[in-house]
Amino acid sequence: MKKTIFYHDTDCGNVVYYANYLKFFEEARTLYMAEKGFSVPALIQQGKYFVVARQEVEYKFPVRYADVIDVSTKVLEISDIKIVFENIITNQNGRLCTKGKTTLVCVDASGVPSSMGAEVKNAMAA
Repeated sequence: MKKTIFYHDTDCGNVVYYANYLKFFEEARTLYMAEKGFSVPALIQQGKYFVVARQEVEYKFPVRYADVIDVSTKVLEISDIKIVFENIITNQNGRLCTKGKTTLVCVDASGVPSSMGAEVKNAMAA
């Protein structure tokens, strides 16, 4: 996912505000799932909710206003109820800026962990 950094993404030091990286990861995961044939609203209609259970972020190099970043997403691990995604953010010069790992757990409408189903699991793993 390519993204241009706007002023509203930055803090008073003219670098991306640290929590905004989580938004970038979320956007990239949503696009990844869409590329695999799944929309978040459709999964919710099936009673499959994905919630963040764990988040890790390593800030390696600052991203600044007007930079163009690339956010890559891949699945590191998958089970019946859990997906671990890795995100790598590089800037327009190809420099590694941020690495993140996000663990999502599939839950039902009441918040109880439940199987994402073989169709979702197999598509995400492919």
